[in-house]
Amino acid sequence: MCNILNSINNPQDLKKIKKEDLNILAAEIRNKIINITSRNGGHLASSLGVVDLTVAIHYVFNAPYDKIIWDVGHQSYAHKILTERKNKFSTLRIYNGLSGFPKRLESEYDSFGTGHASTSISVALGFAVARDLKNEDHKVIAIIGDGAMTGGLAFEGLQNAGHLKKNMFVILNDNEMFISQKVGAVAGYFARLLTAGMARKFEEKVMQTVSRFRSFGSPFGKLIKRVKVMLFPGMLFEEMGFTYIGPVQGHNINNLIIMFENLKDMKGPVLLHVITKKGKGYIHAEENPTKFHGVEKFDITTGKIVQKKEITYTNIFSDTLIKLAQNDKKIIAVTAAMPEGTGLDKFAKYFKNRYFDVGIAEGHAVTFAAAMAANGMRPVCAIYSTFMQRAIDNIIHDVALQNLPVVFVLDRAGLVGEDGSTHHGIFDLSYLKYIPNVIIMIPSDGNELQHMLKTALNSNKPCVIRYPKKSLCTSVVLDEVPHVLQMGVATILKSGSDICFLAVGDHVWTSLQAANLLAEKNIEASVVNMRFLKPLDVHIIMEILKKTKKFITIEENVLVGGIGESIKSFLCNSEAIVECVGLPDEFIDHGNIGLLREKYGLTPRGIVEKALTIL
Repeated sequence: MCNILNSINNPQDLKKIKKEDLNILAAEIRNKIINITSRNGGHLASSLGVVDLTVAIHYVFNAPYDKIIWDVGHQSYAHKILTERKNKFSTLRIYNGLSGFPKRLESEYDSFGTGHASTSISVALGFAVARDLKNEDHKVIAIIGDGAMTGGLAFEGLQNAGHLKKNMFVILNDNEMFISQKVGAVAGYFARLLTAGMARKFEEKVMQTVSRFRSFGSPFGKLIKRVKVMLFPGMLFEEMGFTYIGPVQGHNINNLIIMFENLKDMKGPVLLHVITKKGKGYIHAEENPTKFHGVEKFDITTGKIVQKKEITYTNIFSDTLIKLAQNDKKIIAVTAAMPEGTGLDKFAKYFKNRYFDVGIAEGHAVTFAAAMAANGMRPVCAIYSTFMQRAIDNIIHDVALQNLPVVFVLDRAGLVGEDGSTHHGIFDLSYLKYIPNVIIMIPSDGNELQHMLKTALNSNKPCVIRYPKKSLCTSVVLDEVPHVLQMGVATILKSGSDICFLAVGDHVWTSLQAANLLAEKNIEASVVNMRFLKPLDVHIIMEILKKTKKFITIEENVLVGGIGESIKSFLCNSEAIVECVGLPDEFIDHGNIGLLREKYGLTPRGIVEKALTIL
């Protein structure tokens, strides 16, 4: 049988395909996505769910002249395959290969880069305004998922777009899943919209009837509008200034093409509500879309993950929080649409009434937790480092300014690997360090993590604990009972008089290995586990200064604003020489974590080389 995908290199080639063959093409695209993600990992289920939708969009619209904007972007694999990147798709998420997200530097077909949720409507409006100011006539299409619609930015974009009434097209891709499950009132709202098609004829009859009462004047007219909104949920978007159409089935390519052709020239903002199935076309992803949302290498036949299970900070955090919550009814767990990723799904099974998933709404999660803390509870807010960037003002204004005891647990801190620049958690030490009242802890292993969680919950102050997904120290033995650490106190793990390594997090163990390598050269290196960025243990630094004047700091964070900068500043009036190992003042591309650490000197050999230059 002819492989249709072989004949397509760009969207113009796609338009030459007979409509009756598009389903075959969609199946070929799905097979390619499944094959590559099974080897490279990636966001499988979400990409499979929008293949038909993507084919229809590119069949009707004229990218890159027309601007196609993806929200989050982890569902853009079919888009990449159809836009001159088919032959490079095997490099997906590999260093120097294709990004797993839209990226402007990668292709002119990627109108706007993304990796975080809820941005697409605001972006589409910006493109539409710029288009009109330049007297251009291209179309602007935003594709946003139901999960991203829980983010406040999406509604800010909706209300402004409805006010400006620019010609733009928003496709609401509703797979009824979010990342793991439906969350909040917005999810219930979309569920009610599924009956909207049945209600259309009833709506028309009702509106014909009420239109007869227009002579009763403006107050009655306003009442009728409110009744209409209550009876027909889709009218919420209409009241915001959009023409709402849907819900429609998202896997009938020919019907989608007809609909896009009929709608593309409509005036003003239009919202099309499309129902899709996450994981469509791969049975394992359809049956377990959460597992295959972001997946590592897997066996296509069985659907089983190929890589062996490793010890993770996430699991230790989850187990410790459950243990502590059993003896403290004030402990609350909060996450922003990442229950499995943060490990709080397990907590939810034990303490359903003390677990809150607020959706993709990090700012709300922080302020929500702050209010509970102000009312005597002990909230633990677990969010990925990269996503916590979206809530900086909430941390400052709602938590730190009022000195409220909220515990922030930042998972996926440091380099995250193949998800790349939008997901690396390499800024948290910098953006948190300058906030007064905040204590910042960085565990070097799982045992230290459980003690830090206990310490944070007992501190009565805002606390941050940051850690990567996986631990470098796989042989750690957990103490049976978590205990409170002395605040702001570092520990000396190895003593030496030639040079001192001041390290945090996983790279305490990297530094110990470097010290052992130096010992083979008869060079004695001290290794200090700093543990705290705030408060910084300046006393231990002064003690070591009596033995050596040469220091190297090691952290997996950008050097600007990190712990190295703090130590360098503290020692600036001494005779000490301080060199810093960390990440440069730039955005880091995607790639294997080991490869990236090698590139930036975050390995035992890299630290040794830095030490030898000082010595």
